[in-house]
Amino acid sequence: MTDFEASKIKVIFMDIGGVILTNGWDYESREKAANVFGFDYTEMNILHNFIYNVFEIGSISLDEYLDTVIFENPRDFTKEEFKKFMYAQSLELPQMLSWLKSWKKSTDLPVFAISNENRELNEYRIRTFNLHELFDGFFSSCYVGYRKPDPRIFRTALEITQVKPDECVYFDDRPMLVNAARKLGMNSFVHQNFETTKNILEHFTRK
Repeated sequence: MTDFEASKIKVIFMDIGGVILTNGWDYESREKAANVFGFDYTEMNILHNFIYNVFEIGSISLDEYLDTVIFENPRDFTKEEFKKFMYAQSLELPQMLSWLKSWKKSTDLPVFAISNENRELNEYRIRTFNLHELFDGFFSSCYVGYRKPDPRIFRTALEITQVKPDECVYFDDRPMLVNAARKLGMNSFVHQNFETTKNILEHFTRK
């Protein structure tokens, strides 16, 4: 199942959305918002797709994003009400996070997040789900200024942690992003479910 030498691994990298939490603001959440708040999803999604890359690399704030995609027209709901809804879409996926926090206590390996996330939602998720109990740091798109699959986000993570590509393991739920990391030589795995990822990580229970 694994094609790496466990003793050679120095760092674990992991995505957040789709692995340990639900995605923060994906199309399902946006469709749900359109139904709940009663606006045109197609119109909103066109504006979202136009500006979201800029939002995820931290160039604009959540307020600026919402002013563009939602509040460009008068609404019968407030920005704070909408933000509360956005935050509420972040939920813990079954089993994974609680097990990872326990597993982290049994390994001497540092664990870092590599994720595409806007600043406000990223910090909400870190705080709400106590992600510092798992991650030693966050290579979030909003902090580093580029987003997956841009290879620079992976190179930045490797350079700052000072490991070679074959000295790390990376998990992501999206095959395209796993392949982007794999092209750089990183030991990369598609997160399919709790058991498969757990079985790989158990190679690193070594304190």
